[in-house]
Amino acid sequence: MTAVPIRVQRLAHGADLPLPAYETAHAAGLDLAAALAAPLQLAPGARALVPTGLAIALPEGYEAQVRPRSGLAARQGVTVLNSPGTIDADYRGEVKVILINHGSETFTVTHGMRIAQMVVAPVVRAVWEDCAELPGSDRGAGGFGSTGLTRP
Repeated sequence: MTAVPIRVQRLAHGADLPLPAYETAHAAGLDLAAALAAPLQLAPGARALVPTGLAIALPEGYEAQVRPRSGLAARQGVTVLNSPGTIDADYRGEVKVILINHGSETFTVTHGMRIAQMVVAPVVRAVWEDCAELPGSDRGAGGFGSTGLTRP
């Protein structure tokens, strides 16, 4: 694994929170915590922009992806709405997470609760090559569901 130094600024409303951390030795994502002045009630079907109290400066050539935490999604139906959300290397504002409650009960987000995970990844820049026809492939133009549900 490659270590990438990332500058981080703790904002006043999240100054008491620990920095995002990998929870296991081989985890790909760092857990992000909610930085709230008061608990946030997320009713079924509701969404909210939840602050983390952090601003970051990613190195050029990297992005951070904000993704759901599997436990919140599986147990409470709470997930990240624009998953994965992308943080670009030139963004310097607060990292915030758009949570949505797909569950059947109101969910309470509290200060310090781990609400999402962030994966830092290298970025590849696309260079378009305009052409009159694309090369063939085994799949061709087969789209949604074209490969079926089971293997023959």
